[in-house]
Order: sequence, then structure tokens, then C-alpha cells
Amino acid sequence: MSVYYSKNRKGWRYDFTKRGIRYTGTWLETREEAREAEYKRKEELKNPKQETTIPTDIDFLGLVNKRLDHVHKHNSPSHYRDYRYNAKRWVKKWGNFMCDEITLDMIQDHMNSRRKVSPYAANQDIRHLRAAFNFGKKMGYIKCNPTQGIDFFPVEKRIKYVPSAEDIDKVIACADPDTQDYLWTIRDTMARVSEINRLRWDDINFEEKLVTLYTRKKKGGDLTSRTIPMTNKLYEVLSRRYSTRDESIPWVFWHKYKARKTGKIVVGPYKDRKTIMKSLCEKANVTYFRFHPLRHAGASLMDKNNVPIIAIQKILGHENRSTTEIYLHSSKEIERLAIEAYERAR
Repeated sequence: MSVYYSKNRKGWRYDFTKRGIRYTGTWLETREEAREAEYKRKEELKNPKQETTIPTDIDFLGLVNKRLDHVHKHNSPSHYRDYRYNAKRWVKKWGNFMCDEITLDMIQDHMNSRRKVSPYAANQDIRHLRAAFNFGKKMGYIKCNPTQGIDFFPVEKRIKYVPSAEDIDKVIACADPDTQDYLWTIRDTMARVSEINRLRWDDINFEEKLVTLYTRKKKGGDLTSRTIPMTNKLYEVLSRRYSTRDESIPWVFWHKYKARKTGKIVVGPYKDRKTIMKSLCEKANVTYFRFHPLRHAGASLMDKNNVPIIAIQKILGHENRSTTEIYLHSSKEIERLAIEAYERAR
């Protein structure tokens, strides 16, 4: 029924959906007024020129789903999983609300509850929620973003653990042959895991010893590429895998798995391999680290050996130099020399 009485609002309202967008009117005193307002609203929507000046709204569930579809098409699988994880929590709270019914206080209460988990969790939540409302504004679904004015929670920034070359060697030595190839490829390209997971044989130029990597980390979500030279070790690993490859499978690293929807066994690239590193680090008896610190370790090693930061930036695939500088943990050597000079001068 498109016209009904709302006990919460203590008045009549109309509510209908057209072309995927939900329209509503509230605080009407009688059913007749609600019906008349609904009729006028529908008549206004028939004229596209008028539509540009008439405020519209969409239900929160509809907005979340539209944003979810957008993220799935334009962003990395990991970003999509993180967004969906948070979106389920929002919908559980506000799935029956219109977007203009969600207030700053409601969002602040939600953020305070998330902060009890951790400031990091709360900050990620507000980033994704703010992006969802900004998306709604950009697309013309809503007029304002209720997250404006909410600040991020302060976090305790600790120094990232960067494994030594010896510890990385120990971990690789504990892996099975296929995982060893996987780890060597990450280590010697300093690539993101998502880039290695989508790596295809067409992306490898054995004649010129080059590897082309693709990422969606750039602004706008476009799949962009960069090409980096192979190390001799990487050339050896990829050449061996190429000579024994299954020609019907385009990916360098792949696996068989059961599809959730169909239950059938399919072949495809890896999406994530979170559990590998924990068990390997335990076997190697080294401090636990995941795949990403291999990028930090490689960047720091190059910096320590006086590789120009612009070259490191291109290899890592960073748009900004400031991002690359975060990876250069070897800068502590400069600080140590500075302290030694200070001590000598006293």
C-alpha cells in the first residue's frame, strides 16, 4: 500500500518506487492529503525538466546495493569484501529507513559502538559509509551526506614489522614448491597480492625479461598497468612454470575450488591466501608477517642501497612519493648516523 499511517511519525505518508528510486512524503494530517501529495509527486516525475529541481530520496538499502554494485565493478576484490562486510552491519540497523531519515546522531552512535572493537575498525567503517553517501549525492539519489562533521578516531600508530631477508628465506624454505614460486614472485616483483593473483601468461615477456602488473588501487578504480624488469630468480621461476603449464589455463597461479552458488568444481585465480603465512611463519619459527611486508622489505633494501626514490616509486606502483616514503624503513640508518655525529660533537 503506497499510502499509510506512520505511528513513529504520527501522521500519514506516501511511499512508492519508480525506476529503482524510492519517493516518500511524511507528516501529512489525513489520508486524502497523502493521496493528493502522492498524485502531485507522480505528475511531477513525468516531466524530466521539473525532475532536476525536485528533491528526491532513496531508501538506505537501495543506496547500499547500488554502491555495492559500483564497488564490485570498479574496485579491487578486497575493497569489495571490506565494503560488503561493513554494509551488512549498516543494513541491519538502518535497512528500513529512507536516507534522509538517517541522522548524524544515529551515525555517531554507531561509530562509538564500533570504536569499542577498535579505532581502526571504526575509521574504516566511517570511510566506507561516507563514500556510500557521497556516491548517492553524486548520482542524484540524495541531497546531503549525514556523515559530514564526524571526525576519525585517533589511533596508535606503531612501526610496521618488516621481515629480514633471512626470515623471508626461512619462510620460503618451509613452503611447498608451488607456494615457494608464489612467494618468490611476490618478493621479486614487490607487487600487491591482488596483482600476482590476476597475473596471466600474456603479461610476461620472457624475451625482454619484463612483467606487467595490473591494479585497481588508482583513483577512480581504473585497472592500470606498470611494467617492471625480472630478477634472474624470478625469470628462473616463471620460465620453469611456463614450460610445465596447462595451456588451457591463462593464469600463472591458479587453483580448483567449489563455487558457492553452483557447488561445482571450477578453476580460477586465487582471491586471497590469508592462512598460508601464519602456518609458514610458525614452521620457520620467525615473527609472523603477511604478504604486504614483502613490499616494505624490498623497498627498504633498495633504499639502503641508494636506489633513487623515483625508481622505487615506479616499481611499487605508487602515484605519490609520500606513499613510497612510508615504505622506506631503512631511513633509520640516516637517523643513526645523525645521532652518532651529535654524540661525537658533544
